[in-house]
Amino acid sequence: MPRKVILTCAVVGENQFNRAHPKFPVTPHQIADAALEAEAAGASAVHLHVRNPSTGNGSRDPALFLEMANKVRAHGVRAIMNITCGGGGIYRADPNDESRAGPGSDIAPAHERVRHIEMTMPEVCSIDVCTQNQLDGNSEYVYLNTQSTLRKMARRFQELGVKPEIEVFAPGDILLANKMLEDGFFDRPPLYQIVMGTSWGLPATAETLIYMRNLLPQDATWAAFGIGRMQMPMVAQSALLGGNVRVGLEDNLYLSRGVFATNGQLVARAKQLIESLGLEVATPDEAREILQLKQRATS
Repeated sequence: MPRKVILTCAVVGENQFNRAHPKFPVTPHQIADAALEAEAAGASAVHLHVRNPSTGNGSRDPALFLEMANKVRAHGVRAIMNITCGGGGIYRADPNDESRAGPGSDIAPAHERVRHIEMTMPEVCSIDVCTQNQLDGNSEYVYLNTQSTLRKMARRFQELGVKPEIEVFAPGDILLANKMLEDGFFDRPPLYQIVMGTSWGLPATAETLIYMRNLLPQDATWAAFGIGRMQMPMVAQSALLGGNVRVGLEDNLYLSRGVFATNGQLVARAKQLIESLGLEVATPDEAREILQLKQRATS
């Protein structure tokens, strides 16, 4: 039997995007529609953020997350709901005193960062085990996730019964996550997501991915994805190396140079690529079995 590959669609992120895109989802209803479109194209899971409906900017408003999650469920989406827990870690130093947070910083305590997860109760939520220099458009910032905050968030996920998707951006992130696993902050088997192609992060290459994969615990389920034009090449690399995959408008807006994509088109292309390698895309329920999820969240 061909190996089953979990295909996640990250339908909308929180960073800046090309406003010329005609179908980029912004409102909770549009995001729910995009989740349904992704599932119809073959997605096993959908990874979800929210945006301010008035401005289009990324948001971590718990009320928006609840509205979005309720609409996704009302649409009858069966794909695994995976909600981001990455908000509240933005540090932009005061240019006159880098010991102080400057304009645009958004550093929140752990209990505030998990509030929307408590409200929406998805099956999976992301936790970014990293601190890294990053860019949002031309805006520089430090994505700040302290070890203390990560441990508090992880413990709360255990209490809620929500499986964490451990996002890692560098080798040291895996080593820290492995230590948290050993210390009991993550349940086994863990789920890791390797993020490749960010400006100051991992190069999106086969050599890098092999190295990162080899740092993972033996019982880990893992996936990897690439940013921009490296999205589909990393689908192939991850699938060939025994991992799962992610595509979607959060990471890449284009089908080809200058041609805007929809989430459904990106999922369909990734599905075709996976099948061309002699593998199969997992159905949502097959993905639940692979991830050993405790239960499917209901409204």
